[in-house]
Amino acid sequence: MSGAGVHRHILKNRRAVSPAVSMVIITAATVVMVLVSGSYAFQVLERQQAAREFETVQKSILAFDDAVRDIAWDRGGSRSVRFTTNYGIMRLMSSSKSFQITTSQFSYTFTTGVVKYDMPSSYFTLGNGYSSYILGDESTVVSSLADSFGQALVKQEAGFASIALNYRVRVSQEGPSTLVGSTPINYVDILVIRLNCTDLSLGSGDFDLVAKNVGLNTTSYGPYPVGNAGTISVASDGVPTKSIQLDLENGQVMFNLIIADVRVST
Repeated sequence: MSGAGVHRHILKNRRAVSPAVSMVIITAATVVMVLVSGSYAFQVLERQQAAREFETVQKSILAFDDAVRDIAWDRGGSRSVRFTTNYGIMRLMSSSKSFQITTSQFSYTFTTGVVKYDMPSSYFTLGNGYSSYILGDESTVVSSLADSFGQALVKQEAGFASIALNYRVRVSQEGPSTLVGSTPINYVDILVIRLNCTDLSLGSGDFDLVAKNVGLNTTSYGPYPVGNAGTISVASDGVPTKSIQLDLENGQVMFNLIIADVRVST
């Protein structure tokens, strides 16, 4: 073959190879784009599903609060609520929160468990500094029946979003004073729901969280002269102490500390 023929043959081969190389490059680029977009779409889908789970767990926490309050004063009573977790972890935390009840005559300290749900920030985030109560508020003690007994705080913490449920103290004054002999006696109930549980982490899947009343005990203090006994203060882990001012009639006062022990388990 002459030199010119060889040159034409090489050019022909190059023209034949170029479309094939282009096709390979285009195919490779398309595969990479599909893989990247597929990975991104999967991440978006996971985050959407995680956000739905976080919202659903909030509703389950509220339902569990209903269950606890239903059985707290029913000796031996039991109720359960279904939870579903795939992206977060439900935790039962024993003796996680402490309270101190103080009057001018006596004080009482107790610890209670906390039901908590954590979701890693890689799946879901509430935003830096986010903190909001879906039950109750930051107060450690309440006196109105309109105030929630429970505290459920939704919060963004370092590395995860959380929902935590526990119970605070309720003070209830039993109406007008009652004459005992010739002495008027005021009766005041101090109500405590104490959660009992063992430390436990619950991962992916469906499970029932069970609340069971395992004890209901009343301890009476008094009677004391009313004097300066009209204030009940409650302090709790790092939270400002909150006080309830009682409207007592002259005479004496009797305090009834009523503790409902509620076991939380699966």
